[in-house]
Amino acid sequence: MTRIEAWPVEGIDEITEGSDLGALVSALDLLEGDVVLVTSKVVSKTEGRLRSGDREDAIREETVRVVARRAPTTIVENHLGLVMAAAGVDASNVAPGHVVLLPKDPDASARTIRERVHAETGRNVAVLVTDTAGRAWRTGQT
Repeated sequence: MTRIEAWPVEGIDEITEGSDLGALVSALDLLEGDVVLVTSKVVSKTEGRLRSGDREDAIREETVRVVARRAPTTIVENHLGLVMAAAGVDASNVAPGHVVLLPKDPDASARTIRERVHAETGRNVAVLVTDTAGRAWRTGQT
């Protein structure tokens, strides 16, 4: 029988630019072959992808192509090639007047964390940079 377990990391301080995600993940009780999920927002914060100013300006700057618009929602293709609402620009869980942008290269970010975990612990784990994904104009998130 295959078993999957998932648990959140609790008790860490607010993540800010320069926080050492590799060290934080290495300190977890990880086993060889574990899969570590790190939210894109946490990665973005450590990489300084937080900016002040207008959210709409940030969306325009992150947009490669507008796919659709309906009321206040704009679906775009962003610099990563993802098609999503608001180019992935997020104003939740950040200081008022600020937004967080998606990581510039999430694959490289995951690789860096994975390599740090291996160097610190000798364990080989997978690291995925994740985000909530919605389908435009539909109910629900994944």
